[in-house]
Amino acid sequence: MAVRGRRTKVLPSELNKVCPERGDDPTTHPRKMSDFEVVPNLQQSSSSVSKSRRKAHFPTGSNEKENLISWIPENIQKKECTYFVESSQTSDSGKIVCKCGYLREQHLEDAAKPPIFLGKEWDPSRHIQEMPTDAFGDIHFTGLGQKMGKYVRVSSDTPPRVIYHLMTQHWGLDAPNLLISVTGGAKNFIMKPRLKNIFRQGLVKVAQTTGAWIITGGSHAGVMKQVGEAVRDFILSCSHKEGEIVTIGIATWGTVYNRESLICPMGGFPAEYLLDEENQGSLSCLDSNHSHFILVDDGTHGRYGVEIPLRTRLEKFISEQTKVKGGVAIKIPIVCVVLEGGPGTLDTVYNAITNGTPCVIVEGSGRVADVIAQVASLPVSKITIALIQKKLNMFFHDIYELFTEDKLVEWTKKIQDIVRNRQLLTIFREGKYGQQDVDVAILQALFKASRNQDHFGRENLDHQLKLAVAWNRVDIARSEIFTDDYEWKPTDLHPVMAAALISNKPEFVKLFLEQGVRLKEFVTWDTLVYLYNNMAPSCLFHSKLQKVLLEDREHTAGSKMPRIQLHHVSQVLRELLGCSTQPLYPKPKHTERPRLSIPVPHIKLNVQGSSLRSLYKRSAGRVTFTMDPVRDLLIWAVVQNRKELAEIIWAQSQDCMAAALACSKILKELAKEEEDTDTTDDMLALAEQYEHKAIGVFTDCYRKDEERAQKLLTRVSEAWGKTTCLQLALEAKNMNFVSHGGVQAFLTKVWWGKMCVDNGLWRVIVCMLFFPLLYTSLITFREKRLQPVGCLTRLRAFFTAPVVIFHMNILSYFTFLLLFAYVLMVDFQPLPSWWEYLIYFWLFSLVCEETRQLLYDPDGFGVVKMASLYFKDFWNKLDICAILVFITGLTCRLIPSTLYPGRIILSLAFIIFCLRLMHIFTVSKTLGPKIIIVKRMMKDVFFFLFLLAVWVVSFGVAKQAILIHNEERVEWLFRGVVYHSYLTIFGQIPSYIDGVNFNIDQCSPNGTDPYKPKCPETNEDNKKPIFPEWLTVILLCLYLLFTNILLLNLLIAMFNYTFQQVQEHTDQIWKFQRHDLIEEYHGRPPAPPPFILLNHLQILIRRGLLRRQATCHKRLKEKLEKNEEAALLSWEMYLKENYLQHQQCQEKENTEQKIRDIAQRVDVLAELLDLDWVKRTGLVEKRLVSLEDQVHQSAQALRWIMQALQGNGFGSGEDVPPVGSSKASETKEVDLEGKPEESQPLYHVLARNLLYPGSHTLRFPVPDEKVPWEVEFPLYNPPVYSADHKDMAVQDPFSPSLESLLKINYNTMDGLIDRQSFHGLYAVQDGLPLNPMGRTGLQGRGRLHCFGPNHALHPVVTRWRRNLDGSIIRKSLKKMLEVLVAQYPLSDVWALPGGSLEPGETLPLKLKWILRREFWPQFQNLLKQGTEIHKGYLDDPRNTDNAWVETVAVSVHFDNHDVEMKRLNSFLQGCDPELCIRWQVLDKRIPLHANHKELLHKVSTLLGAYY
Repeated sequence: MAVRGRRTKVLPSELNKVCPERGDDPTTHPRKMSDFEVVPNLQQSSSSVSKSRRKAHFPTGSNEKENLISWIPENIQKKECTYFVESSQTSDSGKIVCKCGYLREQHLEDAAKPPIFLGKEWDPSRHIQEMPTDAFGDIHFTGLGQKMGKYVRVSSDTPPRVIYHLMTQHWGLDAPNLLISVTGGAKNFIMKPRLKNIFRQGLVKVAQTTGAWIITGGSHAGVMKQVGEAVRDFILSCSHKEGEIVTIGIATWGTVYNRESLICPMGGFPAEYLLDEENQGSLSCLDSNHSHFILVDDGTHGRYGVEIPLRTRLEKFISEQTKVKGGVAIKIPIVCVVLEGGPGTLDTVYNAITNGTPCVIVEGSGRVADVIAQVASLPVSKITIALIQKKLNMFFHDIYELFTEDKLVEWTKKIQDIVRNRQLLTIFREGKYGQQDVDVAILQALFKASRNQDHFGRENLDHQLKLAVAWNRVDIARSEIFTDDYEWKPTDLHPVMAAALISNKPEFVKLFLEQGVRLKEFVTWDTLVYLYNNMAPSCLFHSKLQKVLLEDREHTAGSKMPRIQLHHVSQVLRELLGCSTQPLYPKPKHTERPRLSIPVPHIKLNVQGSSLRSLYKRSAGRVTFTMDPVRDLLIWAVVQNRKELAEIIWAQSQDCMAAALACSKILKELAKEEEDTDTTDDMLALAEQYEHKAIGVFTDCYRKDEERAQKLLTRVSEAWGKTTCLQLALEAKNMNFVSHGGVQAFLTKVWWGKMCVDNGLWRVIVCMLFFPLLYTSLITFREKRLQPVGCLTRLRAFFTAPVVIFHMNILSYFTFLLLFAYVLMVDFQPLPSWWEYLIYFWLFSLVCEETRQLLYDPDGFGVVKMASLYFKDFWNKLDICAILVFITGLTCRLIPSTLYPGRIILSLAFIIFCLRLMHIFTVSKTLGPKIIIVKRMMKDVFFFLFLLAVWVVSFGVAKQAILIHNEERVEWLFRGVVYHSYLTIFGQIPSYIDGVNFNIDQCSPNGTDPYKPKCPETNEDNKKPIFPEWLTVILLCLYLLFTNILLLNLLIAMFNYTFQQVQEHTDQIWKFQRHDLIEEYHGRPPAPPPFILLNHLQILIRRGLLRRQATCHKRLKEKLEKNEEAALLSWEMYLKENYLQHQQCQEKENTEQKIRDIAQRVDVLAELLDLDWVKRTGLVEKRLVSLEDQVHQSAQALRWIMQALQGNGFGSGEDVPPVGSSKASETKEVDLEGKPEESQPLYHVLARNLLYPGSHTLRFPVPDEKVPWEVEFPLYNPPVYSADHKDMAVQDPFSPSLESLLKINYNTMDGLIDRQSFHGLYAVQDGLPLNPMGRTGLQGRGRLHCFGPNHALHPVVTRWRRNLDGSIIRKSLKKMLEVLVAQYPLSDVWALPGGSLEPGETLPLKLKWILRREFWPQFQNLLKQGTEIHKGYLDDPRNTDNAWVETVAVSVHFDNHDVEMKRLNSFLQGCDPELCIRWQVLDKRIPLHANHKELLHKVSTLLGAYY
């Protein structure tokens, strides 16, 4: 027996103020979450323990420990026996124990007090008290590695919400999306290996994919051990992130072996627990594979099953909570999974079915699970006591003798009730078609229960879809929800579409698009705002938006942070896309407030505190749609680096090439600012993928039609900020795209202007020098109108071609440099010559051209942005530098005193002008990449100089300090430290450094000679150097070793790497940089400097005097007409589809993909073979059963023939041979595969529910075959129950005695009470009437007020369901009805407006609550005119053996919108504000009482309406 540590007395007074004890009593009605008040200490704990800590559950931090140590003892109790009463039983060691099961020394010190005020008998309600718990914290299983779990010891009366608060707030668990309650055998049992593997894999799969909690008994035995091993195997085979499965064990504290090691009043962090199965005896060890343990304590030892009530209440409480997952608010569903099990398991399954919890029974696991699975397919009428007896003998062979007749009756009744609720029962059979996995069976069970649940409208479909989205199980959604049974409207899917987008579930987005969701209808202005407001906070784009909001708040001088609007998004996007794009979302005016008027289904969706349903409930108005909804969603997905989602949306895009290039640009810009390396790599890889998509689409377009493909390059895209595909590619530096053959062919066309591209360059140069040759056939043109030789426009077409402009500018520039060099070297006079004036004039033309480039703004970007774009170009910076240096030199040159400095500065300007020549070489395929190599090598040299400077300075300072004493001349210090050290690298070693070649005449002894360095340290006598030559030589050798050999070779290696890197992409680099040159000369005036001033004068006159707008580049940016643009985009979209199909085909042809497909097909084939074997076996069984049926029928016919012959005197009874056997009938009775043919039950069902409503009384179990009074039932011993209704003026005696019963007159009018039955005379036995429909399992009158019949009235008020135009709505060719229903106070269900009739009254009291008093007489007239649809017995849960309900149901139908119905609507009212009245569509799923639904079925049949 486990020994508990010595305990200190703790008064149980006011220890737990969390919730009144009876508030969570299992016998009381469940309370809603809104009924509970928030407790102060719970509020404090939730503020101190943030939900953000849920990322890592273990180990517990110091703050968490403090919170647990302070919070748990205040809110969670344990139970202790406070009085020792000797028991007749002894412990395992033979010691005397208390009635609670503990030894005397395990009680409190004052537990052996005299029995004063405590009574003589041991009473748990008085002798067991609650006190703060002393066992909680982290549990570590000794010898089992680093496994760590959480545990707590709780009282059996602990409110479930306190435990739930502990798990979610202090243990850091996320609320589950699904609750899986696994129950079954508590002892070890044997399962088939294949079934065991299927169960384990399926259980952990459904838990891992849906984010479920698994709840078991927590011990290391039976089904709990199976679950633990399944979780263990899954964790070992998966990564750390995937392997987190919450497995909660709820066990009895008094049955846990080694529990004394868990006791620690201040918390065990961790508590060491030893799993010792060998010595556990009758107790059980905890399972090491569970993550959390709740140990339920009722103050006793060794009694199993204590945890069941608390576990039931906790599961029910969790299932009533709302979980927001993936933007969908759902009530947490619960499912019960049953393996094997004994009597306790049957009770668990029965309670689960009674509470509406779906159950999955694993057939083949043994005992109870197999008993239920074997009879689940039979009609309830065939589930008899004899059949259950056979099944128990088969599956409980070892303990069959312990089943008494009472137990057999009870089991039969419970199994009948379980099978009667088939919609909640799912049998998992190994190899059953469609149920190869347990996870599918579990999810299908939930959908099956939801699908068969009563509901208003399509609430259950919405609920199923929300479950599928929350679980991220698109396979279940395809197979179970989107079927042919219901046609979804696209607008119904809008809320869940938004939820799938926010929670990043691309498969669901794809599914919704397949189901008809149109992005043009879905994406509105407000929807986009909603999506951006619910971005992940960890996203880089979200942080950039927050910065914009902060700037916006500073500009507006507001204290409150503004909400994200689309113009804020536009600001960030423009930073990412570049200044060449216009804002995608203009800032709206204050008067513009977009509204939505889209009809949206009643689906409650919540994401991060904001309600999506409220988004669609705005006031009516015009819906504001965006320009391009696909673009908007694509941007939203790309900025969050959601690869799969973005690919799905991109596949829907129309302007797909521009979209792909824009996405590439956005991702590359975000990657520059992303701090996480992995995310950066993912972004760059995704950017490269989008570049390849653009290349793939453009390739297909170019192959199809070159001209239209080139139009796509220069088309102005309104959706992407009035930019072009080519501009986006250049902004993103997509070299692969720009170097594409189609793009290069387009650039070549632009380069050659209107001339043919096959003209030789020598022809162009010859025509430039001798332009009359243009009127020969030397130069050919593309346009036909330029083909005639005498055409005057040939001259203009030739000289406006960029290739001609370029070569003319080269000629002009070389002329300028030659003239400049001549002036500097030959003709630089004090007064400028005319050659020099010509240079100044030439420079002035260059300055004018640079000014034109700076101010030229055809797209309206503004001067500031144009200046920023201008100065981004390196060659422009070089031009400005050269001009400024030239102007500085010119200024000095014009001043006589600074003539020579001016010439020096002009010489430097000449160097810069010569460097500008390198830009001309970029047009050369050979020299162009070399310029890039030089640029990158300059960067290498810059960083290399830092390393070189360390060695140069260190050696120079040491050398100077050793050789020369106190050199004060700064210029010679610089020479000695830096200049001489630098020259030493190239072999110019100082002669005096080693003392051999020292000559005193070459230096100044005192440092007074400004042209000689100061002499080193020398001997005053012979003037010989005295410095340590050996040290300077060593330093020099080391210096040369590191600089000449190491650093210089490092620099060479860096240059080599840079060269190789650029050389690999020479073609791409040249083609990419070629564009800048072509674009520059395409927009440059045709005349070269200095004649370009004429063009500038023309521009000045046109823009300044004539006020004409500048014309855009005709070829590099072209705005198309709407019709032409629409046709071009449609063509592009068509080819994009071809490209995607081609990509899919290539993926299928991939070797790895082929291997995966083959493996998948082999698996499917193996499963089909297994299924085929199962089907064949089942077919044989069916044939055998059919044969046995035929033999049985033949035997019956022969028996009838023999009886007939014997009756006529032929033969005697002794000679009759035995015909047939009873086995055939027995086998037929046990037909497991046949589908049950359910019909209306022959006997009342609701009146035999075991738990009588509104009480703790349990009925005596009455199986179907024992209901009639005529059937003998010797075991029948029902309890007696009669409620005392203090609010009723007339009721029969509460405690009926024979004298009082004899005063009642049955089968007649007894005063005001009508005791006559609609079914005629009923029997009276021992002064009590007998229910005419048979036994109910309870005597007395229950909650009814009279013995015998209790009369009621139920009017069924209906009208036709109509459209807005007044036409009747039909379904399946039948008219649809609406019925008047009401929900009364203190009731969760809807009902017909009627009820029990008070003695002497003609209208029920509940009906009077609904109608105003002045309308009562008129309604009585309506009832008289109505049609009676039912008159007689009503199957009611309140019925007993001696009291029952009989009702009259009258159909009151309004065929037209007549005056009577309008009067009825006007007189509907509720005396109670909690009373709800509504007109509801009538169908079989309307959520009413079961007996009321039968009445509605009769009404629909009477009126020929849809049901």
